[in-house]
Amino acid sequence: MQTKSFSILHFTLSILLVITGAFMAVLDTTVVDIIVPRLKGPLSTDIYGVQWVITAYMIAAAVGLLVVEWLIKKYGSTKIYLIGVAVFTLASFMCGISNSLVEIITARVIQGFAEALVMVTAQAIIFSLFPPEKRGIAMGIFALGVAFAPAVGPTLGGYLTEWFSWRAVFFVNVPIGIILVIFGSLLLPDIGERKPYKLNIISLIFLTIFTVALLIMLSKGQQYGWFSSDFIVYLAFISWFGFLFFVINEYFSKNKLFDYSLFKNYYYTIGILVYFILLGFSMYQYFYLIPIYYEQLKGLPSIQTGLGVLGFGIWIGVFSLIAGVLSDKFSPIPVLIIGALIYLYAGYFLFPTLNYYTPFYEAVLKTMPFGIAMGLFFAPITVLVMNNSNGKIEQGIMTMDYVRFIGGSFGTAIATNNLVFYKNKEFDGMVTLQEFHIVNDFLQTIEKFFGIAGREVFRMYEEFMSFNYGFKYVWLNAAFWGLIGSLFIFALLFKRRNNEN
Repeated sequence: MQTKSFSILHFTLSILLVITGAFMAVLDTTVVDIIVPRLKGPLSTDIYGVQWVITAYMIAAAVGLLVVEWLIKKYGSTKIYLIGVAVFTLASFMCGISNSLVEIITARVIQGFAEALVMVTAQAIIFSLFPPEKRGIAMGIFALGVAFAPAVGPTLGGYLTEWFSWRAVFFVNVPIGIILVIFGSLLLPDIGERKPYKLNIISLIFLTIFTVALLIMLSKGQQYGWFSSDFIVYLAFISWFGFLFFVINEYFSKNKLFDYSLFKNYYYTIGILVYFILLGFSMYQYFYLIPIYYEQLKGLPSIQTGLGVLGFGIWIGVFSLIAGVLSDKFSPIPVLIIGALIYLYAGYFLFPTLNYYTPFYEAVLKTMPFGIAMGLFFAPITVLVMNNSNGKIEQGIMTMDYVRFIGGSFGTAIATNNLVFYKNKEFDGMVTLQEFHIVNDFLQTIEKFFGIAGREVFRMYEEFMSFNYGFKYVWLNAAFWGLIGSLFIFALLFKRRNNEN
């Protein structure tokens, strides 16, 4: 590691530059969700076409994570961070001036790849700037910017779109990115030890094939009807064989893409599993479902939906700092356990009570514990993994972010499928309980007054109510995956450490 001593002001500015870049990158993953429905007209496409704006970004970011460690070893964290911010800024400008679906998807691919470079290097720089005994607060500060961004995204996206245009969502990154590159080049210390690092190209190709095919399958499965579609079946086979050949090549290769020896460490493995299941399968479902609840079930405008998300997002930032301080003072493990208990309480006792009739202020209050729990997770689990990565910080970050990304894709796909499944299940149950003759007489009566529109309104009402009733079970399914992930946290109690994390 190549660092130099510098003043408190210089240190503070360096932290601010890195956090701002990471915040900007993460913000773009959620701020775009608000504008997707508005892109159909300007880009002359349908909703399935504009969904590729999100899918392309997600795929490129996942692939970028696989090569970022090699780039860091070759050029250093600081240089790759600045390159990532510069490319991300340029890609944001390209998105803003796009006039076709192909143009914006191309720009989003570049932007997603750059996001991976920014996120891993930013985390590595923050972690390296702080001494070992302050790494908890380091990750708390990082989480203050990064974990808070997904909550701010819908609010900012709604505001910019409402008062300016969808292009402003991308253009807002440009001046920020330019400032970061200029001042980052002047102020950021050179961090990252250069060392020979041979990239396993064959493993990279096979894992890329697996990742791309899997993410497309998960994001498009509901649209195509899952395995009733030949397209989805082909993607499943491609992802399976891509992963199989990756495993075979890794087994026989001396130069492996991942350092599997790290998984011999109990705490490292537990940390990765928590990232994969709790943060991926469960928390990503909530991040996906909460805006849907406010906007589609309660019918709130985009700005109010953003304020609802911000209602729990504020607590993510506050408790990220608290968790970081507590992790340094005591240990990450008790903080994680407290976070898991709050998370399970919110998942099983608060979220299932949210429905169409829940007042807005009450919904905000009931989602606050979720924000507190998430704030208590990020810093401790990151410190747990990094302190047990045998000094291979970039490898630990890359692995954490990759498994979280894959887990999050699974979580989003599960939530999407459950929304349809439980809605249909409640609709069938509703129809089964109805007295046919009474309902038929009622429909004939309203049809006399309102024509066929009256029957259609009644059908829409039934679908809406089934959506409302089914949401309870979608919440509970997300909580179930939270319980599975929490079991790994509780498993930390059954193994003693010889040294503090």
